[in-house]
Amino acid sequence: MDFFLTDDGPVINEINTMPGFTTISMYPRMWAASGVDYPTLLATMIETALARGVGLH
Repeated sequence: MDFFLTDDGPVINEINTMPGFTTISMYPRMWAASGVDYPTLLATMIETALARGVGLH
């Protein structure tokens, strides 16, 4: 979610349903800042999706 902080409070600019996902995008960079590197993030997301099994045919 992108937003601006104004004197009257936060204003939503847009909601990103598909965050950027290159190595320089903010989503993986936020995870990297918390100690989760890009390969681990990808592996975790894939493992989680497979474990959920939603949409698999």
